[in-house]
Amino acid sequence: MIVEIISVGTELLMGSIVNTNAQHIARALAHMGLDAYYQTVVGDNPERLRAALDIAYTRADCVITTGGLGPTKDDLTKEMLISYFGCTPVEDAEALRRLEERSAKRGIPLSDSMRKQATVPSGATVLQNDHGTAPGVIIEQDGRACIMLPGPPKEMKPMFETACDVFLRAKSDKVFVSMNIKLYSMAEKGLPVGESPVADRLGALVDGENPSVATYAKEDGCLVRVTAAAPTAEEARALLAPTLAAVREAIGEEYIRTMDED
Repeated sequence: MIVEIISVGTELLMGSIVNTNAQHIARALAHMGLDAYYQTVVGDNPERLRAALDIAYTRADCVITTGGLGPTKDDLTKEMLISYFGCTPVEDAEALRRLEERSAKRGIPLSDSMRKQATVPSGATVLQNDHGTAPGVIIEQDGRACIMLPGPPKEMKPMFETACDVFLRAKSDKVFVSMNIKLYSMAEKGLPVGESPVADRLGALVDGENPSVATYAKEDGCLVRVTAAAPTAEEARALLAPTLAAVREAIGEEYIRTMDED
């Protein structure tokens, strides 16, 4: 399955907040062996969100959206997606119960704007929100899927794990295992640990596809990531081992600070 991430929120486009949601989701998708080739950020605008979805579904089977599920006027993701998929809006009884319970504990009536969060697409799988008010949903229609998640990371992350359990993991036939090799900085070891010299020493190893070898220039030193894909984590580690050994030999043990599985 190919997955695309669409992050919704004008505050993201304005640079007011950092998009940690996309980072979290992308890393998790990679671990599950699900391909994600594109990420999009779009403001709180239904027409532009619709256009982003049109493009996404030309190259992905599943779209994960974050943001736009709350009670305010600019929270338009769910309403737009209900329209996009031609679903009937219905009220989810459990989501409504939670909202009513929350309002009662605070001693305030449930406003219409808060109540709208209980509206979901008919036929969708509802992901209840244990850390906030807006539930998420999973829509499957005509070979396409959409997972709608809330924007606040403290709500999005646990709900995403639920989505993985009930939907995403079943769509993958492989897992990825990566080993991150952190090298000493150039200030500590000199030119041999710069990204270009390291890539030169790795030679043809960087041309492999499975396992793959990639170098990354970091502020505190070069990082080399070796990644393998297989049906199980154990098989991926076994596939990884010979390439990992060759990478360590090519770099030189004296230049390696740490190695950690990702």
